[in-house]
Amino acid sequence: MAGTPRNVLFLCTGNSARSVLSECLLERWSGGRFRAFSAGSKPLGAVNPHVLDLLECLGHPTDRLRSKSWNEFSGDGAPALDVVVTVCSNAAGENCPVWVGAPLTTHWGVEDPAAVKGDDDEIAEAFLETYRILETRIRHFVSLPLEELDQSALKRELDAIGEMPAASA
Repeated sequence: MAGTPRNVLFLCTGNSARSVLSECLLERWSGGRFRAFSAGSKPLGAVNPHVLDLLECLGHPTDRLRSKSWNEFSGDGAPALDVVVTVCSNAAGENCPVWVGAPLTTHWGVEDPAAVKGDDDEIAEAFLETYRILETRIRHFVSLPLEELDQSALKRELDAIGEMPAASA
């Protein structure tokens, strides 16, 4: 598999915030080693405007982002997935579709910034903090020596990333 990008799907319930941030971060930090996707079990139909504002401010392309169903990643025509990462507890507890490629699965739970109440600055800070946590986890992920890890070692590494405390993540 050397040289072939690995397909990674980030899941959340609404596919409007955490999973979208994860998709963009992996695209930024992967160095071409990964293709990132995001989806939701009950997609909201639009990416959260705070996510779009933050991503644009930080120089991420946002023109192709959309909230989509995880059904796009199962069945005929779906990309074969190597890794599926849930980033919210709701999606982690749901019965997922059968993924093409029999991917490794892991959970990297992060609090939902869209649930934060407060003024504009407090809400913006919540989204930025979520971005920082996910960025640290994804940078750990892309630094893994994938060529040296068998499936069980990779699974252990992925699970350990999800256990990182938010303060160090």
